[in-house]
Amino acid sequence: MKILVINPGSTSTKIAVFEDEQNSFQKNLQHDADDLKAFKIITEQFSFRKKAILDVLHEAGYAINEFNAIVGRGGVIRPVSSGVYEVNETMKDDVRTCRFGEHASNLGALIADDIAKTVPGCKAYIVDPVVVDELQDVARVAGHPAFKRTTIFHALNHKAIAKMHAKNAGRAYEDLNLIVAHLGGGISVGAHRKGKIVDVTNAVDGEGPFSPERSGALPALQMMEHCFSGQYTHSQMKKMLTGEGGMVAHLGTNQFQKIEQELIPAGDKKAALIHEAMAYNIAKFIGAMYTVLEGRVDAILITGGIAWNPLMVNSITKKVDYIAPVFVYPGEDEMGALAINGLRALRGDVAVMTY
Repeated sequence: MKILVINPGSTSTKIAVFEDEQNSFQKNLQHDADDLKAFKIITEQFSFRKKAILDVLHEAGYAINEFNAIVGRGGVIRPVSSGVYEVNETMKDDVRTCRFGEHASNLGALIADDIAKTVPGCKAYIVDPVVVDELQDVARVAGHPAFKRTTIFHALNHKAIAKMHAKNAGRAYEDLNLIVAHLGGGISVGAHRKGKIVDVTNAVDGEGPFSPERSGALPALQMMEHCFSGQYTHSQMKKMLTGEGGMVAHLGTNQFQKIEQELIPAGDKKAALIHEAMAYNIAKFIGAMYTVLEGRVDAILITGGIAWNPLMVNSITKKVDYIAPVFVYPGEDEMGALAINGLRALRGDVAVMTY
C-alpha cells in the first residue's frame, strides 16, 4: 500500500510518502509569508498549497496514480470521536467555510480529497482531528451556563504517544491511566482514562499553561477590561491569546534553544523567571489531571517539540515525578500516526467512521 500524508501548518506543509509502514519520502514545504498574505482566509490557500505538493511529488518521481490513500491532517470540524474518517461533502463544506473555526489543518481534508478523486479507488481520510471530544460530562461544565468547555488540542499526537507508550510497556492503551503533556507552539495537558481522553486543556481558546506563543489561561476580569478599553480590536485580542502571547509576549522570542542555551546561561533573570513560570504552569495542570484520574496514574508522558529541551523537561519532572513515573517522548510523529491509521483503514483493521 502506498499512502500520501499531508499535514498543513500555518506557514508550512509537511508531506510524506509511506509504503506500508515504511516512510520512503518526507518533505517540509516552507511557504513565504508574503505569498500567504495574499489570501484572506486559510482555505483560499487551497490551490497554492496543492500545486506546491504536486510539484514536489513530481520532482521526487512520484505519480499520483500510485497512491491507495491520501491522509490529511484533520481540521477544525464539529466535535467527533477519535478515529479514522473518510472525507465527505459535509466535512468539506464545514472546513471550506471554516464553520467551526479557521486553522491551516482545515486544508488537509480538502487537498486530500481533491487529489484522491483523480485516482480510481483511492481513499481520502483524516485521523484524530484537533476537535476529538471524549470529555466526561462533568468536564464540559463551565462556571456560567452561557459558556461550555470544548476541546481543541493535539489529539493526533496525544493518542499516538499514549499508544506507543502502552506498547513499550507491554500493556493495552485501554488498560492504562495516563497524563499526556504535549509541549509545542501550543500546549495541551490531558487525562487519558482507559483509552479515552476524559479531560484536556483547550490549547487555543485560553485554557491551560501559557506556551511559546499562546497566553493560556488569563485572569478573566483583567481580560474583560482589556476587551472594553477601546485600545484593542477584536483581531488584536485574538492575537494576544494565540500567536502573540506566552513567551513571545514576555521575551520577544519563541525559540527555546535561544532561551535555554543563550539567555539563561548569560544571566538573563527575566528569561529564567518566565522559563520557570512556564514549567510551573505545566506542572500545575498535570497536577489537575492527577485529580481527574483520582490519583490512579500509571505514567506521565511529556511530548512535543519542547520536550527536546532538557532544562524545561527537568524543571517539570522534579515537580510531578512523585505522582507517577515520567517518560519523555521528544518531538511528534504526526506523519507516522496519520499514515499508520490510513494503512489500518485500507486493510480493514479499523472501522472507518462517517462524518
